[in-house]
Amino acid sequence: MTEALDILLTASFWVAAIRIASPLIFATMGELICERAGVLNLGIEGIMTVGAFAGWFTVYSGGDLWAGVAVAATAGAMFGLLHAILTVPLGLSQHVVGIGITLLATSLTAFTYRLLLPEVTSPPKIEPFQPLPIPGLSQIPVVGEALFSQTPLTYLAFLTVALVAWVLYRTPLGLAVRAAGENPSAVEAQGISVSGIRIGAVMVGSALMAVGGAFLTMSAFNSFFFEMINGRGWICIALVVFGSWRPGKALLGAILFAAFDAYQVRLQQITGALVPYQVFLMLPYLLSILALILVARRATYPRALMIPYQKGER
Repeated sequence: MTEALDILLTASFWVAAIRIASPLIFATMGELICERAGVLNLGIEGIMTVGAFAGWFTVYSGGDLWAGVAVAATAGAMFGLLHAILTVPLGLSQHVVGIGITLLATSLTAFTYRLLLPEVTSPPKIEPFQPLPIPGLSQIPVVGEALFSQTPLTYLAFLTVALVAWVLYRTPLGLAVRAAGENPSAVEAQGISVSGIRIGAVMVGSALMAVGGAFLTMSAFNSFFFEMINGRGWICIALVVFGSWRPGKALLGAILFAAFDAYQVRLQQITGALVPYQVFLMLPYLLSILALILVARRATYPRALMIPYQKGER
């Protein structure tokens, strides 16, 4: 029992938790932006897969790591544009379109992979982002190693949370985005295009989702394989609800889930074969569901979420 509790005090545990949380942070912020504007983006799983492949292949083809991030974001934005066109001006079901985007993106990624690398039997490797310790801060016991000895993309993930929060709550653009998800007729009354706001939000949000996928191939690992997203997209949708559509709370949710995930791996090492490993694999998801149940009852969702809006409607 003592050994299990001691895990929580080790720097290596929190380093792993922050690393696991980083792609979730990107994708959760992306989903939060979409939903704040009134669009549920269920294409997140496929968009993360596209981002993972696009970023990795850019670097594998000789591109710079940051160029890989930019290509991944652009690919995600393009799928976001497709999602937005179908759901915003055309008013199609956001559930159906989102699932369709996920199927299209994952299938297109698999086809492109086989087309570009027909002879490859094992995933080729790239040189990923390396940890970049921040002088002084990285020397702080436990906290320094966990927060200030990460790769540049992890720092960018935390910066993204601050930027999203600032834009949503401190700028006219953020006010328009939030109003589009709460009262779109009020946005139109101000002479602002509701469709334009929603399409832009979905594109930006999808770009962040794709960067979350790219994190896995360019920072956490050094290659691409088809199962690497492994349900992270669906977890991010739950984290938006857990965070009550607020960036700060969603960030805490992402770290909490990542800590559960990192903890179950270490518990497996302690218990050995005494407990089936499937129990530990379920643990972070079960705890996340419990936390979601406790929080979701009090959550106030955007009132115009999933409600199509046509110009002139009241």
